[in-house]
Amino acid sequence: MASAPLPPPSSSAYRALPPTADVVIVGGGVMGTSIAFHLAEAGVRGIVVVERGELGGGSSGKPIGGVRAQFSDPLNIELGHRSLRAFRDFPRRPGADIGLDTVGYLFLLTGAGQVADFEDGVRTQNSLGVPSRMVTPREARALCPYLSTEGLLAAAHSPADGHARPALVVRGYARAAVRAGAVFATHTEVTGMETAGDRVTVVHTDRGPVSCSAVVCAAGAWSARIGSMVGVELPVRPLRRQLAFTVPLVAPPRVPFTIDFASSAYFHNSDDGLLLGLADPRETEGFDTTWTPGWLELFRAVARRRAPALAEMEVSGGWAGLYEVTPDHNALIGRCSAPANFLYATGFSGHGFLQAPAVGELVRDLYLGRRPCVDVAPLGVDRFQAGSESRPEAHVV
Repeated sequence: MASAPLPPPSSSAYRALPPTADVVIVGGGVMGTSIAFHLAEAGVRGIVVVERGELGGGSSGKPIGGVRAQFSDPLNIELGHRSLRAFRDFPRRPGADIGLDTVGYLFLLTGAGQVADFEDGVRTQNSLGVPSRMVTPREARALCPYLSTEGLLAAAHSPADGHARPALVVRGYARAAVRAGAVFATHTEVTGMETAGDRVTVVHTDRGPVSCSAVVCAAGAWSARIGSMVGVELPVRPLRRQLAFTVPLVAPPRVPFTIDFASSAYFHNSDDGLLLGLADPRETEGFDTTWTPGWLELFRAVARRRAPALAEMEVSGGWAGLYEVTPDHNALIGRCSAPANFLYATGFSGHGFLQAPAVGELVRDLYLGRRPCVDVAPLGVDRFQAGSESRPEAHVV
């Protein structure tokens, strides 16, 4: 899987920063490029995407790439399901191969409470058109031959899920947006913003100011800093996640994106080997993206009982990236009341890549004053105010 930073979609990515814009999008990852594409497709002109590094150089550049609609919250199910349709249609719109592999997702369940929660989730998913189902341990092993069924009570499987290449998705959206007139200002850092009344009027960068009519924060783990520039509290914190790649394997079986839910250990095919990952519970928040292979011992401890053949597989290296985590592990999507022209799409807690197509549509509609395809009010940042209802997502990896 490609690991180098994305090249610019065209030489226009390095144009001189325009002095004015209709929309400034802060962040050139999968969310920022999806928003740029959907706005440009709708006829919006004067789109400038500001990215401090290369496109997809932040969390979007890290090659996990899971796509699914297996969630507990109906809104997350809708966003995942809608995005899956867009990923399948990506070769036509916007027009790019993204390496989509519809191998399914397989959640392995070892506790009675987990089973009950996932049974509820499957019922909700089925009611919204997602073809998920509960399977027995024997059926789970038939889907993934690496598994040991000892201690396994059940599993949840959806054949419509799978994984794709984040770098190819970013590149596909960016190239289509450039063709429609968007400008990508890479190697450009936002340093501040000016407001007048209840509106952002200028975005300051290390390459000069941009007067604008609207700003969209799609800065991922760095969003809290961007929001603070205009007095908006975006409760997003950075949390490192690490993954590794095995050495090439001889005729490895094609397996689902398989997750031991209790431990968060997961694996799936990647080129001619496997990708291995796990959420290290010892990790503390911060922006460090150094890959430290010591966490692999946690993965191997899980693998010895759940997928023994994986426990001693040799790895050839890995990646570290940042999750952008909110208190309830749900995204922040909306338009501020003040500044009224400040929109945000961030805090996806590991689900940003898989929800990016749908979120691009939502932000487009919020900007244009249209009624979005789903009600995003529950994802507004004001839900964290005292007394607001919490929306915890149970199917977090």
